[in-house]
Amino acid sequence: MKIAVMQPYLFPYIGYFQLIYAADLFLIYDDVSYIKQGYINRNSLLSPNGATRFTVPVPGASSNKLISDLQFSMDVTKVLKTIKQSYSKAPYFETVFPLIHEILEHEDRSIASVCMKSYETIFSYLRLDKQFKKTSEIEYDRSDSARDRLIALCHKFKADCYINAPGGRSLYATSDFAEHGVELKFIDSLPVEYDQGGGEFVPNLSIIDVLMHCTPGKAASLVTRYELS
Repeated sequence: MKIAVMQPYLFPYIGYFQLIYAADLFLIYDDVSYIKQGYINRNSLLSPNGATRFTVPVPGASSNKLISDLQFSMDVTKVLKTIKQSYSKAPYFETVFPLIHEILEHEDRSIASVCMKSYETIFSYLRLDKQFKKTSEIEYDRSDSARDRLIALCHKFKADCYINAPGGRSLYATSDFAEHGVELKFIDSLPVEYDQGGGEFVPNLSIIDVLMHCTPGKAASLVTRYELS
């Protein structure tokens, strides 16, 4: 069993979806502090003027609050307008925009719930089956260090492999996990490029850009472009 754990990000870049795909179970890490100015509630789209930031408001957002205690605003009109203006002429707009609209207006406004809805919807659209759980709904010792919490989550699900994002190389040692019977792996994206409708390719945009420009089959193939080490 392989698991990955990551804070919920709204419509993140394709590398996040590669991390989800690489794991048998993806845990949405929502019982940790909210990160302001991060990617939990924002990302970038491709507009006629280049990369453009979109943001969904989080009322009362504070680094002193847990992600699980915060919700997205009900007002997503501006975000939907920005997405529509950016991609109305994209080849898969008519298919993808209704999915995004449904996700952004999801009844349960908690950050983790909206993000989970997006992951489930997108992987279903790509015809890829993945499993998700929120860490806030799991019983384990939250007083442990960050490393020991991850090891505890691995043991909780009898996982023998924990897959981490590349940035984790500076935080965790494979030997620390191995001592507890868990193999630590890191994911590295391979070059991802697709037709964005002309001009120089702009990498690392929201998954929305991939979905708007690629067939489901092409997008699914891009999700698998990574290596584990």
